[in-house]
Amino acid sequence: MKHFKLFKSSLIALALASSTASFAESFAITNATVHTVTEQGVLENATVVVENGKVIAINPETLTADTIIDAQGKILTPGFIGAMNQLGLVEVGAVSRSRDAGDKKADITFDASLAFNPRSTVIPYSRKGGITSNVVAPRGGDDMFKGQTFFTDLSGEFDSVRSSHNNVVIDLGSQSKGSRALALQNLQVKLEDAVKALAKNKDKTKDAKDKKDAKEPSREAQVMNALLTGDKALVAYADRATDLLALLKIKAEFSLDLVLVGAADAVLIASEISKAKVPVVMAALDNLPGSFDSLHASLENAATLTQAGVIVALAVDDTHNLYQLRFHAGNAIANGLSRDAALASVTANVAEAFNLDSGKIAVGKTADLVLWSADPFELSTQVSHIWIAGKEYSTKSRQDALRDRYTTASEMPKSYVK
Repeated sequence: MKHFKLFKSSLIALALASSTASFAESFAITNATVHTVTEQGVLENATVVVENGKVIAINPETLTADTIIDAQGKILTPGFIGAMNQLGLVEVGAVSRSRDAGDKKADITFDASLAFNPRSTVIPYSRKGGITSNVVAPRGGDDMFKGQTFFTDLSGEFDSVRSSHNNVVIDLGSQSKGSRALALQNLQVKLEDAVKALAKNKDKTKDAKDKKDAKEPSREAQVMNALLTGDKALVAYADRATDLLALLKIKAEFSLDLVLVGAADAVLIASEISKAKVPVVMAALDNLPGSFDSLHASLENAATLTQAGVIVALAVDDTHNLYQLRFHAGNAIANGLSRDAALASVTANVAEAFNLDSGKIAVGKTADLVLWSADPFELSTQVSHIWIAGKEYSTKSRQDALRDRYTTASEMPKSYVK
């Protein structure tokens, strides 16, 4: 029995050692055209070394790696980052029991990451477009605050939610019932009340007795406090210029970290947004007004804002078409956005807007990487290899399986293949 226990312990130790060795395995991508999306720019015939899920070297003097992948001159970019969609929270939009992005009772504390499904069939389909990670936004409910964003990778693993409770989503602008003024007023009042509560609590905690008796802030108050301290950003849906200016004023008054989403009228106040250093998350294909708030929607807006110095992040809010993000960026290029700016708009700019440790190929960054067959913004280009946190994943999706099923000769009954 004693020998069996020793043998069992040895097997466990060997398994642990093997798993550690596997995780620590390094690889190098050589002879690549590396678009770093940093000050280094584009590196020709470059080498990128990855270990433990991080980029550990670029063009090292001496190459040491367990596996070497010859890119043969192909383009290597950071993995694209999706934003402000419901990936993993909705499977079929028309089926209510497969939708978890919203709830009538949802408020500022709503954490939709608890319902995230890493095995959603939309995730491998999105990887086909070079998407390696995503900022998921809840739809919320009746409250103007829709909940909090969370950040996930597209590995499909059960631990793919990298962080949650990240930023607060608010929906402002035109209302189907009532006035937009009330929402802006309520936001102002809630922030003012939070400032007063923080000051009052600070005074109380100076005295040891009061400190002992002081009540812990409510969960809502804690979120509001996080907005005031800059630990969370306010991610605001708004289009009309007057609403955007009101948000810029609130940002300045309360020193908020602000991200604008939609912002169709942003081109009218581009200099003000640039001076305030507020990023704009927008859809590149918005070309027609969806409402009286978005009369200035245009295919040229991404280029116009970028030229004005605004940090522009492109997004596809249609979850099931997230893989088309690179095509949307390609359309922005066709309407005046430079290729470098387009690449930044789906990588580094998204990371900057949402404070993410990705979006660039640099030493120390998470190794979310994509090797392309050609220019990623060309329609015919495909993903040759995709790595998420240094691990390679397949781009095969349910759609591929269905295509093969219905186009391949089979001895199965016609009801199966037709």
